[in-house]
Amino acid sequence: MGKDADKVLSDLEERLEFFRDIGADFIFRSEKAPAPAQTAAAESSLSPSPSSAPKLPAAAMDIQTVHEEILGCRKCPLAAGRTQAVPGEGNTRARLMFVGEGPGHDEDVQGRPFVGRAGQLLTKIIQAMKFDRSEVFITNVVKCRPPNNRVPHRDEVEICTPYLLEQIRNIRPEVIVTLGKIAADFFISHTLGGMTSLRGHFHDWLGIPVMPTFHPSYLVRNEGNKELRRMVWGDMQKVMARLDKK
Repeated sequence: MGKDADKVLSDLEERLEFFRDIGADFIFRSEKAPAPAQTAAAESSLSPSPSSAPKLPAAAMDIQTVHEEILGCRKCPLAAGRTQAVPGEGNTRARLMFVGEGPGHDEDVQGRPFVGRAGQLLTKIIQAMKFDRSEVFITNVVKCRPPNNRVPHRDEVEICTPYLLEQIRNIRPEVIVTLGKIAADFFISHTLGGMTSLRGHFHDWLGIPVMPTFHPSYLVRNEGNKELRRMVWGDMQKVMARLDKK
């Protein structure tokens, strides 16, 4: 076998492993399931249509000013323990926005969201969705790392809320994907249940469809659980259908 053929096989194996890593190998199964477009249509019927829902008001600050405010923010105790704030990054006119819980150690050091193991998995998921990471916008509910990566306290979330709202007002994404329960609770009433019941369904937030799914770090901690990866990939297929990413 020649070098070119070896290279093709190597690339193919790497690509297949890439899809297996995020659970996308399940798209090759011949199950009798609704097509993505049909699924999206069914999901949209569960939520108020954007035209009938309240609309997000105009932004008070431009996105660059928002990020400068975040970088200099000292409004809550999280600022005292951070290396640097992590405003978020990506396309400021993105169709798709990902919102996580808060920065971890690697993010705190680098000043960028989702750059550790969980971030590498998220990047693979984004690529499998036929987006480049630079095409979407990625941020968190709180912009500074909580000590020991603990869950953000309610008052910390409340203090950071205006920053996230201004980001959304500026970007005006067509779809928001929330990563984990803290982010889901920001947009969706916690009374509706836990992640298992929330995920997989679009929820309306001020006219923007919100898709909750598991946090990539949860997948990393349970890397042997293919069912979790299958569920996340199913959620992302619905998002792709909503955005006509075929």
